Amino acid sequence: MGYGFMDIAVTPSVRAVQAEMGADGIWSDFRGHREFDRFGANEKAFIAERDSVYIASVSETGWPYVQHRGGPRGFLKVIDDRTLAFADYRGNRQYISTGNFAANDRACLFLMDYPRRARLKIYAHVERLELDEDPALTELVTDGPYRAKLERIFRLRLEAFDWNCPQHIVPRFSEDEIAKAVQPLRDRLAQLEAENAELKSRAG
Repeated sequence: MGYGFMDIAVTPSVRAVQAEMGADGIWSDFRGHREFDRFGANEKAFIAERDSVYIASVSETGWPYVQHRGGPRGFLKVIDDRTLAFADYRGNRQYISTGNFAANDRACLFLMDYPRRARLKIYAHVERLELDEDPALTELVTDGPYRAKLERIFRLRLEAFDWNCPQHIVPRFSEDEIAKAVQPLRDRLAQLEAENAELKSRAG
């Protein structure tokens, strides 16, 4: 039985540390089947709700680099059950990830849902596309109202994914999530204030 993501992540040095820590039996005796090499409905829905992603690349000198990418909710598009894509907008113009992917197309992505303490991790191969190489894809991933200069498209071919346990994920909430959570309280407060004003007018 295969484990997909762990088959890639677990190298001889990783196995050595697992043995050192007494955890090697957990994975060597694994009898399940977790070759997650196609996105299902759960993964597609999860990805569509994200407004940020952490993406790691590796340079020619072997140094890893982790970059935060953000945008409108759903900016990371699921093209099919093995393909993702996103529009690469201009940032600080260091182009470290872009340069790294030119030399080594391997990437690891972490997608976080902090309120629900969920984490999806993805291994993928990254392909850089110029804007005119695939006009249909460019149109699909471009978010019209988003105010930023579009420079290129990145297309990602899934190798494997896995879900992490929620342990140690501290819940955090965005401004939008907080606004939605407190809106019923705001509505109730407005209703009570209106009722109070009406009672005062009657008493006067």
